Amino acid sequence: MASATARRAAGADFEALAACHRQIAAHLERLGALLEHLAERGVDAHARHEARAIEAFFSSTSQRHHADEEAQVFPALLASSDEALVATVRMLQQDHGWIEEDWLALAPQLSAIAAGHDWHDPAELRHGVEVFLELYREHLALEESLVYPEAKAFAAKLARRRVTAETPSFS
Repeated sequence: MASATARRAAGADFEALAACHRQIAAHLERLGALLEHLAERGVDAHARHEARAIEAFFSSTSQRHHADEEAQVFPALLASSDEALVATVRMLQQDHGWIEEDWLALAPQLSAIAAGHDWHDPAELRHGVEVFLELYREHLALEESLVYPEAKAFAAKLARRRVTAETPSFS
């Protein structure tokens, strides 16, 4: 019988996770563009609309995505005998915390912009956005280049074992 960790990894919907990564990347681009828009045009209708959409996305969808990774992808990899892989997954878990912490500093500023307020400190906002963008982009790249392929390989291995175990023997 497969362990609960193995069942979760085998059931991870990697296409949905990858689709969410594409949405995150698109919203990171929007956030960078908003920063430039604010510098050029200030808090106008476009800035308010973009700030509202970006804030809503990162305060909900991306947080759920991290919870899904923590529950469905990371546990099986943390049980691996590959110490480098385990260390990478632990670093990605730590990234989730840093991303959340960075977001908690940015969200109120974006909420204020969405409401039409222009009291934000442009230099502070720019620095916060740049840190958030860099961390999140590096995080996504590492998940896509190493962690997701490893998790997919683990899930495929479990599926092969399950098929082998369920195939009747005709002796």
